[in-house]
Amino acid sequence: MEVRALREAKRMSIREFASHLGVSERMISKWEAGRENIHPRPVNQAALDTCLSRSDPDTQARFAYLTGDSLVPSQADALAEPIGGSQVRHPADGSAMVRVDGSVFLSGPSNNPVWLPEFFIDVHPVSNADYARFAAATGHSAPQNWTDGHYPESLADHPVIFVTWLDANAYAEWAGKQLPSSQQWEKAARGTRGSVYPWGDQPTPAKCNVRENGVGSTTSGDCYQSGISPYGVYDMCGNVWEWCTTETKPGRRELKGGAWTSPFSRATPSSFNDAAVTMCDDDTGFRCVTSAEMLAKVLGN
Repeated sequence: MEVRALREAKRMSIREFASHLGVSERMISKWEAGRENIHPRPVNQAALDTCLSRSDPDTQARFAYLTGDSLVPSQADALAEPIGGSQVRHPADGSAMVRVDGSVFLSGPSNNPVWLPEFFIDVHPVSNADYARFAAATGHSAPQNWTDGHYPESLADHPVIFVTWLDANAYAEWAGKQLPSSQQWEKAARGTRGSVYPWGDQPTPAKCNVRENGVGSTTSGDCYQSGISPYGVYDMCGNVWEWCTTETKPGRRELKGGAWTSPFSRATPSSFNDAAVTMCDDDTGFRCVTSAEMLAKVLGN
């Protein structure tokens, strides 16, 4: 019943609505004919929910009228408890990590439904102070912007920069973690409802460290509190590009998030970027993830 109400609220034919959702016309007809006896699969339900939440106010009002529902998802979002929120401190590197639930999310510019199992992700990018502990423990070389192997004290909580993918992966292995896949990173940034930005759909450069703001350098990991993601993760737009484990071609890996050097248009979490694993620049850093199973094992020790 709600599927038909949504289609009629959007004033689409069955063919147009099927194309909009990326399903067959037969599927739409089946849903509408089955009425209350039909329960779409989670991946399709997520697509329907996002279709409604991203509709214009007039469409949402028509849907509410057709279903007799006074509270559509976009309004309910403001009343709901934040998703995630289960923070722990990883015993190896001391970083705060937050749980990202196992569920479907909408991935990429086309919002393709993808299911990912539960994982934990660093709340902040790896900082200079974090990286210094790794370098001291392993003898790994310091970034080129440090002086005599030491970072400026004023930059202790800024993301470490001038790190290659190889450097970032070495840190992750030392900490008993991994670099995130591009889909893990994107889910932690956008949540499950397909928001364009961590904070919602409104393009607001002031919520992140990008070129338009004229900051001209990195900022501390908790500087932009109004720009956190639905899971409570910071700096998922701007500040530094972040290495992912996803390989695009031999010797190349994905980067996510944009940077202080980037225009705001490049900072959209669904956007694609990649680079050679040996690339090293003043606007590139990383953060780590771990599986729930691996974290439980580490904490158990």
